[in-house]
Amino acid sequence: MIGERTIVSAQEEGRGSGMEVAVVSGLSGAGRSTAAKCLEDLGWFVVDNLPPELIATMVELGAQARGAITKVAVVMDVRSRAFTDDLASVIKDLDARGYKPRVLFLQATDAVLVRRFEAVRRGHPMQGDGRLADGITAERALLEPLRDEADLVLDTSSLSVHDLRAKIEDAFGSESSTQTRVTVLSFGYKYGLPMDADLVMDVRFLPNPFWIPELRDHTGLEGEVRNYVLSQEGADEFLDRYHQLLRLIGAGYKREGKRYLTLAVGCTGGKHRSVAISEELAQRLSNEDGMAVKVVHRDLGRE
Repeated sequence: MIGERTIVSAQEEGRGSGMEVAVVSGLSGAGRSTAAKCLEDLGWFVVDNLPPELIATMVELGAQARGAITKVAVVMDVRSRAFTDDLASVIKDLDARGYKPRVLFLQATDAVLVRRFEAVRRGHPMQGDGRLADGITAERALLEPLRDEADLVLDTSSLSVHDLRAKIEDAFGSESSTQTRVTVLSFGYKYGLPMDADLVMDVRFLPNPFWIPELRDHTGLEGEVRNYVLSQEGADEFLDRYHQLLRLIGAGYKREGKRYLTLAVGCTGGKHRSVAISEELAQRLSNEDGMAVKVVHRDLGRE
């Protein structure tokens, strides 16, 4: 058995140490790799199949990183010799050091696991010379004590990848880590399109302040230019409709597990129109729940 230990909330964990620790395990084919990727996206430092005797050392090193690492997740499976005994010792040791690790256990039905292994044409790690079903049965029996003591057990039999991500985000994510991080990037077409843009807005349909002598030397960060650009016919309607579109896109990105969005806004030189529109759009988006917004002006100052 894994042994007795105190189950505490995510907020209580790591209060004394400043470090959150999670152990991810479960049946082969039940979604450990997906869970690991999700935790990485949530800002966890993930280590896959570290030898059990080195886990406590890894956590200690993270705790000494002066805030650079605050969340460590260790993914373990039956490839570790004497798996349950090793893991029991690790958890007991981490408990004694004050880290209070949470254990996530992933499982699925035999029929689903067989189907998943056959889909990728791989053998089970405990199959040996036997059948696939034999390996699944042996692993399930070996991991039963760990399952009984886990803080969170997720059955992935009927879960899509997106469903599994959502459940892990609910259990291990903070409000900031589950936000969609939006970068509104102004640029000038004369200097080329941004290579990392997910969406591109062309605001060259608006009159160019460059041709207004008293505005030419100013930028879209300044009130005179901003007021000129935003007061033009179509500017406000354009912003309203694009804002609505981005709400729809942002919700879809969140469902699909995409956490980063770069929205490029372009005008001729990246000095007037694109800067003013980017600032206004970013301001509107910053009021949306689930979005963390920043503005970058790529070409401002090049002229």
